[in-house]
Amino acid sequence: MNNFIDLGLDTSLVNAVSDLGFSTPTPIQTETIPLLLDTDRDILGLAQTGTGKTAAFGLPSIQLTDIKNKRTQTIILSPTRELCIQITKDLQAYSKYTKGISILAVYGGTSIDTQIKALRRGVHIVVGTPGRTKDLINRGILQLENIERVVLDEADEMLTMGFKDDLDAILAKTPKEKQTLLFSATMPSEMLTITKKYMHNIVEIKVAKVNIGAENVEHHYYMAQARDRYEALKRIVDINPDIYGIVFCRTRRETTTIANKLSQEGYNADALNGDLSQSQRDDVMGRFRKRSLQLLIATDVAARGIDINELTHVINFNLPDEPEIYTHRSGRTGRAGNNGISVAIINTRELGKIKQIERKSGVQFTQKLIPTGKEICQIQLFSLVDKIGEIEVDDYQIEPFLPTIYEKLGDLTREDLIKHLVSAEFNRFLSYYKNSVDLNVSNKSQSRRSAANHARLFINIGKKDNLTPARLLGLINENLEDRNFEIGKIDLFKTFSFFEVEETIASKLIDALTGKEFEGRDLSLEIASEKPSRRRSNDRKSSKRRDYKSNTRSDKRKGKSQGHRKGSSKNRKSGQKRW
Repeated sequence: MNNFIDLGLDTSLVNAVSDLGFSTPTPIQTETIPLLLDTDRDILGLAQTGTGKTAAFGLPSIQLTDIKNKRTQTIILSPTRELCIQITKDLQAYSKYTKGISILAVYGGTSIDTQIKALRRGVHIVVGTPGRTKDLINRGILQLENIERVVLDEADEMLTMGFKDDLDAILAKTPKEKQTLLFSATMPSEMLTITKKYMHNIVEIKVAKVNIGAENVEHHYYMAQARDRYEALKRIVDINPDIYGIVFCRTRRETTTIANKLSQEGYNADALNGDLSQSQRDDVMGRFRKRSLQLLIATDVAARGIDINELTHVINFNLPDEPEIYTHRSGRTGRAGNNGISVAIINTRELGKIKQIERKSGVQFTQKLIPTGKEICQIQLFSLVDKIGEIEVDDYQIEPFLPTIYEKLGDLTREDLIKHLVSAEFNRFLSYYKNSVDLNVSNKSQSRRSAANHARLFINIGKKDNLTPARLLGLINENLEDRNFEIGKIDLFKTFSFFEVEETIASKLIDALTGKEFEGRDLSLEIASEKPSRRRSNDRKSSKRRDYKSNTRSDKRKGKSQGHRKGSSKNRKSGQKRW
């Protein structure tokens, strides 16, 4: 279908979309809109940010609304305030020519009284974050008996942020006869719980190749030791004087730490994370949209809802655990016909992740060398010269001051004057990079170093406890203040897991996590002596083997016969071969 009218949309909606500059529907819109208008089947839509998901579920929701009925008919849930506000603004723009429709955003961090008053007057479509939506339901303000559609947007992030209980509470109070729509950029295994419990007669929609990388985005990776990540980041920024981008980090604390360091060192950067109040988020995003900020340091969750077409770079300070999330990040640059660059800062142990992203997302990475101080100074110097040459001179304003300026600088030659002018603006770079070291590492030497200096830890939780690599990293980050270390390979089994960390941090991590609770289980960690690939996947047999080893050691201490000890030793050797 070549235009929106062919999808079955009303003229009023088509005209509103046209006013926004859109004439041809995107693939997700082409697939979704007719289904929503003509059937009551539940829909599972897999598509990235920037593919038009909001219009895909928003336009039909507006058209299907009974304007005369003032009760709420559609609830749209999203993980963050930023995304909640963005969706509401989009729906209000789509309904420009739809008279009488009421759309309301409900989210925390702002007065609930205003939202209560609006709901009492009557709201057709509510867009909310899970926490505030549940609060309004529990107060009896948000009535659900007339709900016809529930939309879960970015459902994977809502689960990651710990909203599962809130979602359960909300969905349990909605009518059984309703249409459920789930839209997400990624589809981790945890999502199956939602689809099985709350969705029926599902139509799954995938947009071409799910999460395929944009053609006009280049993918680069730089290899450095973990302790040099921040320095590598600064050099990547310095080699690109006109950079305008987002730096993605794993945790809120990391975004704040990096943003503060950059600001203190003269970089134009600020953090965006869930710890900010709504007014602080609005201030940061306002400055970033106006390009008063060059760099936004953000978590994946906080960056949801950001829609800016002019970003030159996306920088992965840490690679995400899921390839789909990397592609989701990189899709924020190279939009609207612009070219973009997606950068990953890695160590050699993460080369496997690069290959995995290439396989699953269809992108091709190019390794780049971390710039030297000399290279950066050259680029910055030429950039400065270009800016000086492009400055518009106001003769009228500057004329009165010229005689004094000529007198003060009269003794300088043309060459000396240029040197002084450039040095005045450029000495910071020259001084900082005067004796800079090479941050690049060799694959071979780094691999030997990593293998020798990493410890493998056993932890007594696994897939049965809903453990994922992302949740394990979150658990570590929440309980350990020092984050300047590498996390190596993670192996998840049914009731236990293994993961690698630097030896210097292993004991601290064991002390920090032991005794803490995860999904109702007390955590236990210890140094693992064997590789998990040689460990039996059958947990019951593994448990028996550990008990048997313990018994043989106990027997040996009690002074059992030599024959028994030999037999036990033979069995232990046999057991070791199976691991």
